[in-house]
Formats: sequence, structure tokens, C-alpha cells
Amino acid sequence: MAEHGPRDRFAAVRRSHRDTGLAEGDLAATWHDQFAAWLRDATAAGLSDPTAMVLATATGDGTPAARLVLLKAHDPAGFVFYTNHESAKGAELAANPRAQLVFPWLDIDRQVRVAGTVERLSAAESAGYFASRPRGSQLAAWASRQSTVIADRDVLLRAVAARSTEFAEREVPCPPFWGGYRVRPVTVEFWQGRDDRLHDRLRYRQHADGWLRERLAP
Repeated sequence: MAEHGPRDRFAAVRRSHRDTGLAEGDLAATWHDQFAAWLRDATAAGLSDPTAMVLATATGDGTPAARLVLLKAHDPAGFVFYTNHESAKGAELAANPRAQLVFPWLDIDRQVRVAGTVERLSAAESAGYFASRPRGSQLAAWASRQSTVIADRDVLLRAVAARSTEFAEREVPCPPFWGGYRVRPVTVEFWQGRDDRLHDRLRYRQHADGWLRERLAP
């Protein structure tokens, strides 16, 4: 029996998406309803982590940076993720509170691109989410001075052990330097792969009168 590559199990889904495409009449009334539907599709297709997204930020002087983070919540107000406020991305967002997101669902020939402004969540919102995290992740948030240079992995392990002792008899509180961000979109683009690179790109764009829906050339 011939061996199949890891993408072969998505072949039927990709073919279906390429054949049906994405027409203006297919779009939900709001970008959030459309995103929620596509996220459900990506989850049902069995993607390894459909909530993984590229977060692109820039420093105050415009130097770009990008990395993968996890989407933790989404609603009509935007997309939420959590991180160390003192990390590189935290410093970039403090200097330049704008970002772009990409959901790279390439195994099913789809991606979603988001551009918007960024705001920090309240301490209460961040603490509420932090309390739901596994204890190991809570201790790691306290132990890691994210984005700083360290001598070796033992530095991290010793810091975790110290925090574990410190909080041994109580719940781990949310660090004051850790919390959530919400990306409030001004554009949300839904990209559907099609044959001959004639892909469908339909975008919701914030406008003074609401949200416009428009098609972009591939």
C-alpha cells in the first residue's frame, strides 16, 4: 500500500473548498459570524491547532516582528490572546498598539487575515483567565522573564522551583506583568484557495457607516 503524506487526509476538504469557492452571497452578515463558522470548519476538519495564529507587531520606529500565539477568545469586539506585558511583543504593543493576525489554515486551503488596533484587557479579565490555566503554566508565567537572555535552561527550572515553593500553600496569583490583549479589527479578510491561483479574497472593512464587504484581486 502506498504511503500518504500528512496533508493527504485533508485532500477531500481542500478539493471541496476549491470547487465551491467563496462568493459574496456566502458571507455571513458580520465578520465575527463568518470567522466563527470558518473556525468551526477548521476544527471539524481536524487541524492540529486551528487557534494558532501569527501575531505581527512593530516597534515604535517600524521594525516588524512576528510569532505564533494562541487565540483564547473571540467575540464581536475582537480577538484575545495572553502574554507577558514585559516581553518583546508587549513592549512593541506599548509603543505601537496596532497588529495583524493570520490564521494559516493551509491544510484546508483557507486563511484569515486581521488588521486592527490593540488594547490591554483589564486586570480582572486577565486574572479570571489566569485562574483557569494549569498550575504548571501559572508557575511558568511567574518564572520566565520572557524575551530576556538567559544562561541556560537550568535558570528557568530553578526559577520554577522557587515559585513552586513560594506558592506551595496557596493558589498562584496572576502576575502583575502578565495579561491579555484584544485586537479590535478594522479589516478581516477571508482567503479561499482556488485553482490556477485565482483565489477568492473577500474582506470586511470598517467604515464610518458600518462594515463594507468587498472582493480583492488575488
